[in-house]
Amino acid sequence: MKSSAATTILLVRHGHVPGIAPEMFRGRTEIELTDRGVVEARKTAAWIARSWQPTIVYSSPMKRCRDTGAVIAKQCATNVEILPNLNDLDFGEWRWQAHAVVAQEWPELYHRWRTVPHLMRFPNGESLQDLVARAADALRLAIEKHPAETIVMVGHDSVNRAMLLQVSDQPLSQYWKLAQDPCAINEIVVAPDRVVAVRVNETAHLRVPAPI
Repeated sequence: MKSSAATTILLVRHGHVPGIAPEMFRGRTEIELTDRGVVEARKTAAWIARSWQPTIVYSSPMKRCRDTGAVIAKQCATNVEILPNLNDLDFGEWRWQAHAVVAQEWPELYHRWRTVPHLMRFPNGESLQDLVARAADALRLAIEKHPAETIVMVGHDSVNRAMLLQVSDQPLSQYWKLAQDPCAINEIVVAPDRVVAVRVNETAHLRVPAPI
């Protein structure tokens, strides 16, 4: 008999990294958390441990997510598993390029990305349709494998937006209407009769003192 209790997904973005300001197309470039990002991960881990009891932490394959997830898992006395579907967008030829450079070299395509992102594909990379398919698989895994549990998923700005759009039944054209700050927490509750985003881009925990 299947449980009728809800599954809670804590969707977390990784901590602060280089390439956020000035903004770069980070994607699948391996970069380390900054000192600020490490502190953010510690604060996020402490907050999650106090407020929930997650049974597992899933992470994107990228190191910035693995490192954020490892801090959360340690604080919550659980394990980290790599989930490839949480990976960042493949920006193709735009990978690790500054937005200002891309806007100059690919003006039409860059304008499309900023205005109608669902109608473009990155040169030799992915589209938002590719991303949302991966995010849907990650969401299904959470629902099917962890009924009545609380789990953490550590991903990226892009994949988190895609998952939140699905949860709120919004089209990909609304991609830019959502924000995902470093180490933001999104709480998604999956009940038998509904899926609800209880909190989105929550960062109040980052304003408390860092744990020792």
